[in-house]
Amino acid sequence: MSDFPVIRTPRLILRELVPSDIPALFAIHSDAEAMQWFGTDPITDYQQAEQLLALFASWRTLPNPGVRWGIERQAEPGLLGTCGLCKWNRQWRSCAIGFELARAAQGQGLMTEALEAILDWGFAHMALNRIEAQVHPQNCASLRLLERAGFVREGLSRQAGYWLGAHHDLVQYGLLRADWPSPAPLVARFV
Repeated sequence: MSDFPVIRTPRLILRELVPSDIPALFAIHSDAEAMQWFGTDPITDYQQAEQLLALFASWRTLPNPGVRWGIERQAEPGLLGTCGLCKWNRQWRSCAIGFELARAAQGQGLMTEALEAILDWGFAHMALNRIEAQVHPQNCASLRLLERAGFVREGLSRQAGYWLGAHHDLVQYGLLRADWPSPAPLVARFV
């Protein structure tokens, strides 16, 4: 992966995360209530936000690379959240998906729009056959989002996650290329 793949949707720009996003990353990832399902402890200082930015950027250079996009509105700059495809297994043609959105941006269909765009991109540009997600069973919003996107519940991974000092079960979801009917109303433009 060389140039960062910027994606434009009707309302959003999915773009590379940059150092000026650190305050917004900190605000999102330090919100304990919003991050209770994310799979890591909330961050507590700007240095951790800087490290998170560096981690997301490093995904593109890993042996099994991935991409983490910053999400912002086209009409109103400012980071709203992130979404990404990671743990790309080229031989198996599979990867995992992850996402988070600031509470103020939730409930507006923004993550649905972002995920549809990156799913299209993953199937088109990474030659994926399968995209996986693991979600806490009580994270109802993410479970509904994945199901609306066509992901199929495949089972429960017992105590697969550990954060906030406890082990957590995770629901396993999968989406196959054959199940993805690239949604017609969304016209994502890959820049």
